Amino acid sequence: MEEASARERKRPREGDASEGNARMREVWKRLLEAAAGKPQYTYLPIADTLKVPGVRVCLFAVVAEIGAAVHSRGTDFTVTLRIVDESCKAGISATFFAEETALLPCVKSSGDVISLHNVEIQHHGEFCVTFNKKFSSFALFERKVSAECSPYQTSMKYHGRKHDKELLTQMRTWLPNNPLGLKDLELQLRSLKSGSTFDLVCKVLHVHENSGKWIFYVWDGTDTPAAEFQAISDAEAVESPLLLEGLPLPREVLCTMPCVGTVLRIFSDRSVNKVLHMQKGIYWARFCNITCEQEFGIWKGVFLYSSRVRLLSHEDGSVVDRLKMYDSRNANKVHRQPMASFPSNVADVEYEKAGYSTLMESLTHHEVTHKLKTLVRVVAAYPCRASELRLLSTRKYCIRLTLEDPTARTHAYVHKDNVVKFFGGFLTEEVVIKKMNKLLGVPEPEDSEEVAPLTRNPPWIWCCLISYYLDKNDRWGSRRYQIYATTIRD
Repeated sequence: MEEASARERKRPREGDASEGNARMREVWKRLLEAAAGKPQYTYLPIADTLKVPGVRVCLFAVVAEIGAAVHSRGTDFTVTLRIVDESCKAGISATFFAEETALLPCVKSSGDVISLHNVEIQHHGEFCVTFNKKFSSFALFERKVSAECSPYQTSMKYHGRKHDKELLTQMRTWLPNNPLGLKDLELQLRSLKSGSTFDLVCKVLHVHENSGKWIFYVWDGTDTPAAEFQAISDAEAVESPLLLEGLPLPREVLCTMPCVGTVLRIFSDRSVNKVLHMQKGIYWARFCNITCEQEFGIWKGVFLYSSRVRLLSHEDGSVVDRLKMYDSRNANKVHRQPMASFPSNVADVEYEKAGYSTLMESLTHHEVTHKLKTLVRVVAAYPCRASELRLLSTRKYCIRLTLEDPTARTHAYVHKDNVVKFFGGFLTEEVVIKKMNKLLGVPEPEDSEEVAPLTRNPPWIWCCLISYYLDKNDRWGSRRYQIYATTIRD
C-alpha cells in the first residue's frame, strides 16, 4: 500500500522538455491511480491537487481559519475550515460532515496542522476539499515546534504513516516564517492608533444590525487609550447620548458586558461572514485588516474592503494569553483601575478608603441606588461657557458633568445644594472658571494674552457618586447620578 510513497521520484529522461514536465507527469500518475481506486497515501501539495478535481487525495496542511459547527441541510453536522500550505498560501476550504459535533475536527488554534486522507477535490464555483465520512479521515496536531508529534484528535478511520513525523516538522518549521492572513500588525485595545491597519483578537460580546449595517461589540480585557479633545467648543457635542452610545443597548444586554476593560464598537457597512454565529456572544475572533478612529473621544473600529473575520477556538494561543492577562488584572484591585491612568491632585474625596468601582460596575449594579468611589475624567460639562458659569454664583443652578472611564460614559450632577462644597467654598466667577478649566483639561495660557487652546486633556480624578431615581414607577428609566463628598482643589 505504501509502494507509491516509498518509491523515489524518477528523474526526467533526456529529451524531456524540463524537470517541471517530469514532475507534472508524476502528479498525473498519482492522481490517475487514485481515480482508479488504487490505495495511495502520498501527500500532495494543495496546488497539485487542483489539477484534476474529483479524485481522492491526501493532504498535509495548516488550518488558517476555523468555522462554526452547524446543522447541514440533512441530518448531519458540518464545519468548514480553510487550509493552506507552501504551494497555496491563499488556501482552500475544507468541509466536513459527521453525525455528531464531537466527530468533527475540533481545532484548538489557527495554525495547527491537519492531515487528511482520501478527501476529494471538487469545483463548485471555486475549488474545495470535501470530507466523506464513509472513507475520509483526519488527524490534528499542535502548531508548536516543541509539541509532541502525536495528534490531539483523530477520526476513527485514520492511520498514521511513517513519513508523517517528517512532514509535520516541515509544516511547523514553515509556519513561523509565513504568518497566516492579511495582518500587518496585531494590536490590543490598549495600543490602538488612529489610521493604522491591524488585526484584533477579541471576544465578540454582542452584534447589532441596523438597515444593513453591523455593529460588533468586542473586548479583549484591556483599556483603549484616553483621548485628547480638539477644543472646549466640543464639550457640548460630547454630551449627546446618541454620540455617547451609538445605539443604546437594552439593560439585559448591558448587564452581560465585562465590568473591567473597554468594549469597542466595530462598524461594518457590509455583510460579514460568520455573523450569525457571532451573534451568540460566545465566540472569540480575529478581526483582520481593520482600522480605527475617534469620534468625540470615543474609539471605534472600522471595516475596510479587505477586512475579514476569523473565528477562534477558546484554546487558541492568543485567546489563552488574553484571558490569563485579564484574570491577573482582575485579581488585583490596583490593576483593575484604568490602564496608564495617573490620578491627579485636582480633586479630594472624603471617603478615601471606600472600595473602587468602574462605571460599568455601577451601571450594571443589581440595585438602582448605588454608592461608589471611582476614577474618571470629566470630558464635558453643562454649562461649559464662562458667561454661563457666572450664574453659578447665585447657587440656583446645578452642573451636569459627563464622566468617563475605559468602561463607560455617563452624566453626573452636582446639585445646587452641593455646588459650594464642590468648588471648595468659593463661588466667585474667577474661582469657578479656573476650577472648571482644570476639570476639563483646558491648559492655562503661557503668556498674558488670552489664546484659545487647540486641545484639552482632562485629568484623572477620584470622585464619589451615588445613583438615585426620579420616578418610582420607572426606577431604571429615570436613574441618575449625583456627585457628592468631592471637592475641587485650588
